[in-house]
Amino acid sequence: MNEPINERLAKAMARLEETRNAVKSAEDRLRSVTATARSGDRSVEITVNAQGHLAEVRFLDGKYRTLGAAQLAASVVEASRRAQADMAQKVLDEFRPLSETQGERPHVEGSGVDWDDIFGPLLHTVERGRNVRPGVSDRLRDEITEDESPREPGR
Repeated sequence: MNEPINERLAKAMARLEETRNAVKSAEDRLRSVTATARSGDRSVEITVNAQGHLAEVRFLDGKYRTLGAAQLAASVVEASRRAQADMAQKVLDEFRPLSETQGERPHVEGSGVDWDDIFGPLLHTVERGRNVRPGVSDRLRDEITEDESPREPGR
């Protein structure tokens, strides 16, 4: 640590500039990336953009015609969660090389950046998408159907 402060500062500034350039490159690459997923019953295909926002919905092979509204809604939700999880993983994979990791969370020592705030929601989205299992939309369909049943007066 006999290095003069000016040299340490110059090296730190150079690392910061490299990081900024790497982040900009990652952002540029992600602008055109999408993720597409299908529902377990293969009736719906959803595409999301890099922000996880819905970009396209496709109803496949006319299967949607045989589904009730609740079933179709559940299939859309299921495919959306899967596509969002895929996109979140792509974003994490793109930015992971720019940081050290502590467990699954990226970390840059001394950066002052709360990486949990930035990457935490993506990790949650990935985990939620991984937990979507075939048949999970059936449970959602059942719950929606139960909610659609007529209610007794006074309830």
